[in-house]
Formats: sequence, C-alpha cells, structure tokens
Amino acid sequence: MAFLIRIIGLGVLLALTFGASGAEPEIQLVLKDHRFVPAEVSAPKGQKVRLVIENQDATPEEFESYALNREKIVPAGGKIVVYVGPLQPGRYEFFGEFNAQTARGWLVVQP
Repeated sequence: MAFLIRIIGLGVLLALTFGASGAEPEIQLVLKDHRFVPAEVSAPKGQKVRLVIENQDATPEEFESYALNREKIVPAGGKIVVYVGPLQPGRYEFFGEFNAQTARGWLVVQP
C-alpha cells in the first residue's frame, strides 16, 4: 500500500512539473477609451500564445483579426482569452470591430 501511495505521489509531482513548463506565453491587452493598450505587442516565433483581453469600457467590443483568423466578443467590464499561433515572423493586425477607427493594434513576431 505504501508503495502504491509513493507511485501515485510521484505521478502527481511529474504531472505538475511538466504541465507547468509547457505553459504558453501570455500577453495582456486592455481596451480603454475604445483603444488597445498597448497598441503593439510582441510574441515569440513558432509558439502558441495566450492573449488575455480586458475591456475596461462601459460597452462591449469585438476583438477581431483577419490575419490571426480570430473574433470574439469582449463584454463591457469583462475579460476573454484568445489563443493564437504558433506564428511565423510578421506583423499581425487586430482591431475592435465596434470601434474600428480607434481600437487597432498589432501583434509582432520577430524572426
């Protein structure tokens, strides 16, 4: 019985260790006054990335990117997560569809 408990404990430890090391890079974006802050963010080449978008405005916004093939509503005062990548080097535009004149930004992947 003690042997079984040790084996289970070792399995849990390994799962926690390797699970944490495989986490995607996270990029924080804020929507405030119908603008993305920061307007330009960098991401590593060839890796999946987790975008966390927080909307501090009193109205919803739709995060959209033709280049990243993503669109998702960000509720007023809410937060969403969007996964992208792995990406090749380049400049990927995103925008807020409901305020496209001001809510614009770029995800830059360096070579």
